Amino acid sequence: MKVAIFTDTFFPQINGVTKTLNKLLGHFDENNIDYRVFIPQDGNEEYNSKIVGFFSFRFFLYPECRVALPNYLSIVEQLNDFKPDLIHVVTPFNIGLCGLKYAKTYQIPLVSSYHTNIPQYLAYFNLKFLENISWNFFKWFHSHCEKNYCPSNATLEVLKEHGINNLEVWGRGIDVEQFSPKRRNKELRLHYHINDKIVFLYVGRMSPEKDLDIFMKVAEQLNHRYMKQIHFLMVGDGPLLHELREKAFDNMTFTGLKKGHELAQLYASSDVFLFPSSTETYGNVILEAMASGIAVIACGEGGIRENLVDGFNGISCGSRNVAEFHEACENLIRNPALRKLLGENGRKYTLQMTWNRIFDRLVKSYESVIQCSVGKESNRKTA
Repeated sequence: MKVAIFTDTFFPQINGVTKTLNKLLGHFDENNIDYRVFIPQDGNEEYNSKIVGFFSFRFFLYPECRVALPNYLSIVEQLNDFKPDLIHVVTPFNIGLCGLKYAKTYQIPLVSSYHTNIPQYLAYFNLKFLENISWNFFKWFHSHCEKNYCPSNATLEVLKEHGINNLEVWGRGIDVEQFSPKRRNKELRLHYHINDKIVFLYVGRMSPEKDLDIFMKVAEQLNHRYMKQIHFLMVGDGPLLHELREKAFDNMTFTGLKKGHELAQLYASSDVFLFPSSTETYGNVILEAMASGIAVIACGEGGIRENLVDGFNGISCGSRNVAEFHEACENLIRNPALRKLLGENGRKYTLQMTWNRIFDRLVKSYESVIQCSVGKESNRKTA
C-alpha cells in the first residue's frame, strides 16, 4: 500500500495532531507501508526523503501555526512518480486543498480526518461571526471524501449535526511505557521546589481556547486556603504564555514546551492533572495523564468524555464552571486516598489502548476504501 498524507501541521510543532501523525508514520515504517507526507517547512528543520516541505510563514492569529505556500505542480510531479493508492488529508487548508485537488483530478481514493474544532475556536478570537461560514466550508470539503475520520463519538455527532457524512471514529492510543508511574522523579520535584507539595499539572497550548482563564480563577481560589500545600506546574507554549506569566502566583511554575522523556517525568511527578478546556475533539493529554498514574480533573465536554469516567478514572466538571473545578480540586487536596485510586484506575484504563491496535484498524479502513474504489472503477468500465 502507498499512502500520500497532506497536513498543514507537523513537527516541530507539538500538538495532538503532530503526535498522532508521528506515531502513524512509525507504524507505516514497521509494517512496510510506503508513504509521502506534504507539510509546511519550518525554518531549517530537516526531514527524511519521504517528507516534502513547502515554504511557510507564521499565522498572525496563532504564531505557533504556519501557513504554507505549496507548489502544486511539484506535488503533481512527485505523486505521479509515487503513484499513491490512497490520499489522506489531515487538514483542510492550503496543503490539504492540494491533496483534495490531486485526488479528484487523478481519481485517487480520498479520506480525511477532523482533528480540531476550528468553528468552536473562533469565538475565543472574537471571530464567532465566521462560525457558520467555517461549517459550510468544512461540509463542502469533507463531502469529497470517501471516509471522514474523527477521534471520538462526541465529535462524530457534532459533525453529523452539521451535515458531514461518511464518518468513522479513528480513536487514539497511548504509549504506556513512555507515560508511566515509573517515571516519577524525586530529583525533578526538588528541581522545581515542589517535593512536599500537592502538584496540579497543566499540559497543552497556552492559548485562549484552552479556557486557561478558568484555570487561573480556580488556582486563585485554592490559594486562599491551600497556598502552602499546593503548587501549579504549567507545561507548554503559546500566545498567552507571556500574559499568564505576568499573572502567575508565587506557587506557579511555567516550564515552557517539554516533550519526550522530560514530559513523561513531569506527568508522573505531579499529583493531579487539571484541564479545563471545553473544545477538545479528543484530548490526548488526558490519556497521557491517566497512563502516568495521576488523578485527572477535566471538563466533561466533547471528546474528553469518551475516556473520562466521573468518579472512576477522574472527576468531570461542567464547561467553564469555576465552582465545580474548585470543589473537585479541594476534594483531592483533602483526600489522598481518592487521588491514589483515581490515578490507579486511570492507569488500568489506558493499558488496553495500544497504538498498534488503533492503527491496524485504520489500515483496514484504508484497504476497504481502496477496494471500494477499485470496485466502482470496474463497474464503470463494464457499464
